[in-house]
Amino acid sequence: MKANGPTAPRPRRDTALRRVAREARPFLRARTGAVLRLAGWSLLEFAQTFLSGYGVARALDDGFLASRPATGLCWLAVAAVAVLPSVLAARGVFGRLADLVEPLRDGLVRRAVSRALGGALGRSGDVSTRSLSQVTHQSEIARDGWAGLVLTLRSFAFTAAGAVTGLLALAPALLLIVLPPLAVGAALFLATLPPMAARQRAYLAADEAYAAHAGELAASVRDIAAAGTAGRTVAESGALADAQLAASRSLARWSAVRVLALAVCGRFPPLLLLLAAPWLLRNGLTAGALVGALTYLTQALAPAVQALMTMLGTAGGRLVVVLDRFTDAPPPPEDDPPQAVRDSAPPPADGTAHPAVPAPAPSARRAPAPVAELHEVTFAYGPRAQPVLDRLSLTIAPGEHLAVVGPSGSGKSTLAAVLAGVEPPTGGAVRWRGRPVRAADATSVRVLLPQHAYVFSGSLRDNLRYLSPDARDREIADAAEAIGLEPLLSRLGSLDADVVPDRLSQGERQLVALGRAYLAAPPLLILDEATSRLDPAAETRAELACAALPGALVVVAHRLSSARRAGRTLVMDGPRTRCGTPAQLLRSSALYRDLAGLWEPEDADARGGGLVPDAQDAAAVAGRLGTVGTGQDASIGSGDEERGVRSSPPPSPV
Repeated sequence: MKANGPTAPRPRRDTALRRVAREARPFLRARTGAVLRLAGWSLLEFAQTFLSGYGVARALDDGFLASRPATGLCWLAVAAVAVLPSVLAARGVFGRLADLVEPLRDGLVRRAVSRALGGALGRSGDVSTRSLSQVTHQSEIARDGWAGLVLTLRSFAFTAAGAVTGLLALAPALLLIVLPPLAVGAALFLATLPPMAARQRAYLAADEAYAAHAGELAASVRDIAAAGTAGRTVAESGALADAQLAASRSLARWSAVRVLALAVCGRFPPLLLLLAAPWLLRNGLTAGALVGALTYLTQALAPAVQALMTMLGTAGGRLVVVLDRFTDAPPPPEDDPPQAVRDSAPPPADGTAHPAVPAPAPSARRAPAPVAELHEVTFAYGPRAQPVLDRLSLTIAPGEHLAVVGPSGSGKSTLAAVLAGVEPPTGGAVRWRGRPVRAADATSVRVLLPQHAYVFSGSLRDNLRYLSPDARDREIADAAEAIGLEPLLSRLGSLDADVVPDRLSQGERQLVALGRAYLAAPPLLILDEATSRLDPAAETRAELACAALPGALVVVAHRLSSARRAGRTLVMDGPRTRCGTPAQLLRSSALYRDLAGLWEPEDADARGGGLVPDAQDAAAVAGRLGTVGTGQDASIGSGDEERGVRSSPPPSPV
């Protein structure tokens, strides 16, 4: 249904240049005095430009061509002496320049800091690295670019005014020859500024994306090789490189148009003047006026135009892009998390798959936001590969303890990587604390601990404080006692003893990594077979210590005893997933019953013979790689059926 009356005018597109101009106008109005003082000093440059061409013309017409060499020399001396005040003007200009440049940088820094503090208060203490870059690097780019732009604009304005005034004084007809190519070149150049700014922004974005990708690769070379994802990594790198190449080519094409505009402005006026010289001389133009006009064009006007266009086309475009990053509105709040995944009844007793894993019953009070959620998540290691995760939905509440079990290749490590944000899902959504997963939130939300623990050469204290640099000795001692590091600490002698990774057993390395995660105490701790090299007693002690933390704990288990200690267990069974307590799973999951028969529980009343997987599973476990993340108790909301394909181990960020 259309409204009556005239159609409202279409709003103008809000470009980066308009946004920056809106912010620049009040800034310049508040510093009118500084602008006027800068213009006052620049009048000396106007006089120097005017006298340079006018003195040459008078030296020829009134001196040398009139057989009065003394007069000619006097006019040349006047033109030469006019350079001296311009040197004094340069000193005054740079003194006044600080009044315009330094307030800009200070204002940008204040704006970036205010935004970072506001974002930290509004987003649970998360301070974006973008604000750090704005305070340190981008504000300096803006200051240097603004200083260069002010100097170049000032020089062009007063140089052009001096040259035009000189041409009028020599012969007004000269402007009919000089101004048209200058106007055409300037119009052509101005027309290239908006697309050049857009291409500059696209190029910077592509360059930043490739640099970030390269930085991640440099830290994950070992994991990429172990996971066998080199082909996929090369493809991603190639796509980013192609995007950067396309952006640079587009920028280069517009730069070629700018070169054409420079040629029209800088080369055409002297050429047209020489071509028109016979006509001008026949119509009363003197030889001195012609030479003076050429002096204005070649020594003053052309260099000033070229400097201005070069500045606007390079540093000017970059300045607009950088300033626009300070003037844009704060990012909108994240979308609300999706509705909790479908409510469902307890697992049926016949062992059939249920479309969703039941979430814990809500309490009378409003339940806190889940620490992690998977909503209809699908993941495959290639566009035509069979999904390892297939529409899996899962909710992990704060303070809950979840175990993940299943045969080798059923996707347990892949689930851990997707849950930790190491691998982006092919489909569906992953959320932490109700918000989409972001790399900037990773260290504050989760710790993913892989089977192959990362221990570096250094003191034991430094290894344990790797994720918590401010941890005190009392806290380190409590962590060592809780996890079971006393034998290693006793053998090394002290926390300051040097650790040589090759001299530690695999179990000792895992204990160091567990102590590190315990100290970090993150909202979500994910153990991807991180206790596989510990004996059952040490494993029990470490898992119970992690479960006692206030966060959520997810354990990818290689012993069924880990599942018995958890509040819930997720069974990954190829095309099906099942979640429940051990008693429920013994009734509803044939795979869980088989696993209970294959693996010996630690309970005295349980049957079995020692938690030993078959040879194939042992080989798979020995070749699996993981990552360090953080957390504690967890509960599962729902789990869709999932196809089981032997999954490559995910890269490990820590």
